[in-house]
Amino acid sequence: MPAAKSQLTHRVAQSQDVDAIIELMRLSIAENMKPFLSEEEIVAAQETMGVDWTLIDDATYFIIETDHEGETLAVGCGGWGKRRTLYGGDHTIGRNDTLSDPALEPARIRAMYTHPAWTRRGIGTLLLELAEDAARAAGFRTIELGSTLPGEPLYLARGFIEVGRETQIGANGADNVVIKMEKSL
Repeated sequence: MPAAKSQLTHRVAQSQDVDAIIELMRLSIAENMKPFLSEEEIVAAQETMGVDWTLIDDATYFIIETDHEGETLAVGCGGWGKRRTLYGGDHTIGRNDTLSDPALEPARIRAMYTHPAWTRRGIGTLLLELAEDAARAAGFRTIELGSTLPGEPLYLARGFIEVGRETQIGANGADNVVIKMEKSL
């Protein structure tokens, strides 16, 4: 069980972190979505989730860690994108990995995941603060994201507003709702 006052640290993700990121994503998707989505909807949502190497190559993806019983644990991951792709992993159809113009286009919040044993401890908020600060420092004036239904409450609480909602149909026939949200930096 995580200690109540665990110290969270962060660092930029590196290529050697990908296996840990994949495992963290897997655990987060499997458990954290259950209160919001059916098993079929979770499977459909997974079609647009996964590692995006451009985030790691651009050094815009963070790992949140804590020391737990003498071991360093990855308890969260997420970041921001300076490319036009709104969401998804390397396999996601419809990607546009060209760079955004910070003066005219938004940065993107991307691929936020929290370990199920560490939810409700400020990890999502910390990731958003890191990403927003970095995007602002890079000259972006707005930021947007494609939220799942489970992520929507956090983003609303952190000042994002909904600007659109799209329902995609997964290969299994289940709905995958993506909520487009934005915020001024």
